[in-house]
Amino acid sequence: MTVEDCVIISKKNIAKGVFDIWVKCPQIVAEAKAGQFIDVKCDNFTLRRPISICDIDNKKGQIRLVFEIRGEGTDWLAAKNVGDCIDLLGPLGNGFFLGKTDKPAVFVGGGIGVPPLLAASKPFGANATAILGFRSACAVILKEDYEHNGASVTICTDDGTAGRHGLVTVPLEERLDAQECAVVFACGPKQMLKAVARICDKRGVMCFVSMEERMACGVGACLSCACKVKYEGEEKYFHVCKNGPVFNAKTIVW
Repeated sequence: MTVEDCVIISKKNIAKGVFDIWVKCPQIVAEAKAGQFIDVKCDNFTLRRPISICDIDNKKGQIRLVFEIRGEGTDWLAAKNVGDCIDLLGPLGNGFFLGKTDKPAVFVGGGIGVPPLLAASKPFGANATAILGFRSACAVILKEDYEHNGASVTICTDDGTAGRHGLVTVPLEERLDAQECAVVFACGPKQMLKAVARICDKRGVMCFVSMEERMACGVGACLSCACKVKYEGEEKYFHVCKNGPVFNAKTIVW
């Protein structure tokens, strides 16, 4: 991991309380993988704030961060502007194991769990299917980005104001029953991940989930982001920041 002073290259407000920034950080980019995260040092706050890596531009030495304001730390970050410098620690955690990207893959995201899947879907191109769930039409983000990378995109909303009305699990089941799928990648609320894991297990489809637990230190020192897993025949607690955030869904004790 590297601590790097990074310049904000661009900034957009893409939905209510959701910001999209590109940050110049060549040292972090050199090691970054899809599914990892960085820790942002926020002025006057003791603990850094973890933000998932949304996209990686190796040629420009930049990473993309898409985040929602959820507290004082992310509110501080949202107030930063193009040209400002921020202190980043990363890349952190274990990312997605993509395997053979010439095989069909499905990406299931819920809410702010949609951004961490974007970089993982890119190498699959037209072999990727993205099923993305949001509260309503005004909360939909990154649809065009997935499509630009070649993915087929299905949008679901809780209130039916965009795409399909209902949960992401219904189109996921339809997709897995209709066509071959080598692997499913998922990120979002825990109950969604649990349902996705159950659907994949029932059909014998490999599934990787990015767990969303509250993190304090981001490096496995504070032990706050514990997650129960099955390991070597026993149930143990791993830490999402250090052992994850990506896990094989079969190992999670839901």
